[in-house]
Amino acid sequence: MVESEIQSIKQRFGIIGNSSLLNHAIQVAMQVAPTDMSVLITGESGSGKESFSKIIHYLSPRKHNQFIAINCGSIPEGTIDSELFGHEKGSFTGAHEARKGYFEVTSGGTIFLDEIGEMPIGTQARLLRVLENGEFIKVGSSKVLKTDVRVVAATNVNLMKSVDEGKFREDLYYRLSTVPIYVPPLRDRGNDVELLFRKFATDFAEKYKVKPIALTEDAKETLLQYRFPGNIRQLKNLTEQISVLSTDDKVITKETLLKYLPGNNNQLPALYQDPEKNSQNISERDLLYKVLFDMKKDMNDLKKFVLEALQTEGSAHQVIEDHSELFEDLDDNSLNHQQSVIPDEPVLLNINSDHHNQYDEDASDIQDITHETEEDDSLSIEKKEKELIIKALMKNNNKRKYAAKDLGISERTLYRKIKQYELEDL
Repeated sequence: MVESEIQSIKQRFGIIGNSSLLNHAIQVAMQVAPTDMSVLITGESGSGKESFSKIIHYLSPRKHNQFIAINCGSIPEGTIDSELFGHEKGSFTGAHEARKGYFEVTSGGTIFLDEIGEMPIGTQARLLRVLENGEFIKVGSSKVLKTDVRVVAATNVNLMKSVDEGKFREDLYYRLSTVPIYVPPLRDRGNDVELLFRKFATDFAEKYKVKPIALTEDAKETLLQYRFPGNIRQLKNLTEQISVLSTDDKVITKETLLKYLPGNNNQLPALYQDPEKNSQNISERDLLYKVLFDMKKDMNDLKKFVLEALQTEGSAHQVIEDHSELFEDLDDNSLNHQQSVIPDEPVLLNINSDHHNQYDEDASDIQDITHETEEDDSLSIEKKEKELIIKALMKNNNKRKYAAKDLGISERTLYRKIKQYELEDL
């Protein structure tokens, strides 16, 4: 019974997909719709949050009254109070006549507040009063007015994090999220990606009077593996683009599809960019990942060095000379100490059958040492970062602008890091 109702809702509101996460979100929307409870819809941009606000409104007793969708991020901070609650004549410059706000004209209906996390703190206080008492005051007035509006809010940001940062009222958060609905991103919906692609391909074929495009098996696999940071909106735009530009052959191969997919998007985080291309858009997190990847490479080189030192038939000193870059950060005393404990003649391991147990113990010791080295090295991220900053400053004669460019961070971040690591006197 529930499944048939969910399918009916999908057909009515044009929702495509069979993902269990999607079906659960629809079911919650259906259950909360007949009530007057506030709803907070969360999900990434382009995942289809507005469709759920319409489900809630049109399945509620308010369906015959007005439904208004408002993007809080698109209204300037200076006018959002007037837009939502109205204003009196002369209340501010340009207010030549009185105006009703959305909460007044939509009384009896539903207001969908998209990107609620962008709402100014002052407006949040006004909204909280509406949710708690159904009361509001116009800008420039002292008269308390009543409204009967159901509020459905949506956001693509972590509101609890915004609460911790003082950007969003905690009491408003809990008042809005009486019933939370999570809309899954497209990458978590499995084969829904292919279903949506076929639907969009058919729609655009009818719109542009062309043959519908189709994907080969390897192209389907590539489409399913793509992460779609723009979600359904991005998939729709991609399908329209291919439908229009693929004039010769409407069967799209993997190679053809890759030409339309922006960047080399895969399951790994796309973190570090070339500082020569866009140094201002690289974050501290990107620099941190670069340091971690460099550390991993150093560890792999060290493992190869240890293995080669154990297996080589030549002198261990020769191995050190061949891999001198691994020891460039050691001072002369440390290097002399390392060389003093390495015999001039190669150490030959006896791996005859009578000594297998001893060899296994030795190998186990080597693995333990390597593991401990990895753990110790993982704790030296700040040290690595400090070394990178010092090298960049020395390379650029302490010119911080060019040092920041080499590091792939902004000058502001570099100044803060210099202060953090007490490098002002370099």
